Amino acid sequence: MRAAVLHETGQDKLEVVDDVEPAGFGPGKVRVRIRATGLCHSDLSAMNGTLPQLAPFVPGHEGAGEVLEVGDGVTHVRAGDRVLVCWLPACNSCPSCRRGQRHLCLTGFMNAGTANFRRTTGGTDVFGFAGTGTFAEEAVFDAPCAVPIPDDVPFEIAALIGCGVTTGLGAAFNTARVEAGSSVAVLGCGGVGVSAIQGARACGAARIVAVDPVASRREAALRFGATEAVAPDELAAAKQRLTGDEGFDYVFEVVGRSATARTAYETTRRGGTLCVVGAGAMDDQLQFNMFELFFDEKRILPSLYGGGDVLRSYDRAVELWRAGRIDLESLITHRVSLGEINDALDQMRTGEALRTSISL
Repeated sequence: MRAAVLHETGQDKLEVVDDVEPAGFGPGKVRVRIRATGLCHSDLSAMNGTLPQLAPFVPGHEGAGEVLEVGDGVTHVRAGDRVLVCWLPACNSCPSCRRGQRHLCLTGFMNAGTANFRRTTGGTDVFGFAGTGTFAEEAVFDAPCAVPIPDDVPFEIAALIGCGVTTGLGAAFNTARVEAGSSVAVLGCGGVGVSAIQGARACGAARIVAVDPVASRREAALRFGATEAVAPDELAAAKQRLTGDEGFDYVFEVVGRSATARTAYETTRRGGTLCVVGAGAMDDQLQFNMFELFFDEKRILPSLYGGGDVLRSYDRAVELWRAGRIDLESLITHRVSLGEINDALDQMRTGEALRTSISL
């Protein structure tokens, strides 16, 4: 079967090969035919080494498709079911799960160290990004990674719900808990940032300022619910004009860089909330002095995968989409085949694409 493979961390191109097969099928596993997958910035971060990932590997973690086969002990899905891929499944037995923080379960991360693909030429093991690897025609996952989806949800929409949409909406709903009538700024308006904007709008925020260096993304943010969109060098003036220089009630950092997070902190009002959504590098240090932490009493809330029970978050996203409260179709600005994956990577690097849907 075909799959897109990164041979070494740091390479900027994927090789689409046709000698890959799923590996590891057995009890507690499912084999899925991937029908659509989204390209997320985290895939780029894994490729360049910002996010740790063993290589060679198949990127991709936003996927949806059909179950081909289930292993012994799997009862929640069966062959033929339509599913999305959950890259961070809950084991429901670890301390985090028992506390109700299932999004902090480490089981999925541990699975990332086990190869779930193999090259038929040479027998080389190939890993799947975050234990999944959806840039492949088929893949084998732990059973909890396969989450049933309703028949009316298209595969390309379900794939987005599997990561970017859930992450952005959840940051607003679960982590920050944006209040009606509040002011919001979102720094970084790719697919996740725009989803955070939609979440803030659904929560009833009165003002939502989108901040991004790419003009097309600023224009898109306005269509998705931002009340104003500015370039990064215009943010200070917007803060002065809209808040009397006090700062915004909620600021979402969706870039994953310490410099942006520091700007976000300074843009947050005293007593306000900074929500860190972007996935950054382990060696990128963010500094605060002890006086400002004490005196300004700003809440700093990291948000991993939307900061809540992902299964509930999936259901909520579907219901909001059905009701027309959020727009998921327009998030997909580009559609490509697997053979065009490197063009899609370039479009994400330049900011041309919000989300690219890859058909397999």
